[in-house]
Amino acid sequence: MTPLMTTSGGNTPLSPEELADLLPSLATKEELNEWERDNILLAREWATRDRTSPNDMVSDEYLRKLHLKMFDQTWKWAGQYRQIEKNIGIPFHEIREGLAVLFGDVRYWIENGTFSPDEIAVRFHYRLVAIHPFPNGNGRHARLMADVLVMKLGRPAFTWGSTDLIKPGESRARYLDAIRTADNSDIQPLLEFARL
Repeated sequence: MTPLMTTSGGNTPLSPEELADLLPSLATKEELNEWERDNILLAREWATRDRTSPNDMVSDEYLRKLHLKMFDQTWKWAGQYRQIEKNIGIPFHEIREGLAVLFGDVRYWIENGTFSPDEIAVRFHYRLVAIHPFPNGNGRHARLMADVLVMKLGRPAFTWGSTDLIKPGESRARYLDAIRTADNSDIQPLLEFARL
């Protein structure tokens, strides 16, 4: 069993203040992951039934609402942007501006067919992860946002390596490698991984 304070490969560490906002009484990362999984499944169900248009889901309101639905049974700060610096992401005081630019870009891509639906959603996912707007859950949130967007654009949800990307292992390492490659302006490995 792994204590909650432990960080590992690609996980964003939580501050003691953020950990104090944990709603259920949990002691290990495994317990936390299990608890969050159930909450995320309910959010996924809501998101796939929701009739928000692709352009309207690419917004501050929808982004925060989905994060809230994913983690409202877990964290008091669910749906709220982070207020401290992390080991990843843009400075916290630039989050709203960074997201506004991203939303504008994605709407432009959709309206002008700049990329295929898969590439629009994967680029959206990548940029969300890079911004890292929330204290925790950014990868899972960005993957669900991409899944919902690509489905609204007429394609099936992504498979993301067809495995649980929370647990350390070969698939998580491959996913993180694809993210790092995208950091160097090559989105292709992440596009391929999304459909594995």
